[in-house]
Amino acid sequence: MRYGVEHKEKTRQRVLAEAGKAIRAEGPHKVGVAEVMARAGLTHGGFYAHFSSKDDLVIAAVDRMFEEGRERMLREIGDRRPAQALAGYIDFYLSSAHRDARTTGCPLPFLSADAPRLTGPAQERFASGIRQLSEGLAGQLRLLGHADAEAEAASMLSELVGALSLARAEPDSSRSDAILERSRGSLKKRLGLEASI
Repeated sequence: MRYGVEHKEKTRQRVLAEAGKAIRAEGPHKVGVAEVMARAGLTHGGFYAHFSSKDDLVIAAVDRMFEEGRERMLREIGDRRPAQALAGYIDFYLSSAHRDARTTGCPLPFLSADAPRLTGPAQERFASGIRQLSEGLAGQLRLLGHADAEAEAASMLSELVGALSLARAEPDSSRSDAILERSRGSLKKRLGLEASI
């Protein structure tokens, strides 16, 4: 049976969703093509109809993970005023639900340690994803009148990723919650968002 382009694209997206989960859970180097295909409900033999290599799969999955991150940011921002939008995004990012998500969520905490070991094209996609997320934050900061919105956004993104990573690494739930709470408060105070809580 011959499938149309739409079916092939839906199948590819299903594989990418499973690859993204596997990358988040195990890291890009431990992702197995056969396992990803099985989780997507497909046979290993169908892999090459969608990807030329495992590296091609990883690159496409990194793109997909960042696209999901951008979509989440847009959902949080919505049509809110900039201060409310940024405060809402901080609340989401530094939440216990985001911390506890092991197969979904922002790719930065999952991939940052592995990025230097990725191939050149995968590293480029990773860097491009960082730039796009940072630009989204900078756009909101510009609307709030921040003079150096780009630098502030880069700093904000670094603190978000760092705090979430440390909270995930802390085995004691109350100390982990405290890391998230302190960082949420600190970021909102520094960015002048306290009144938007």
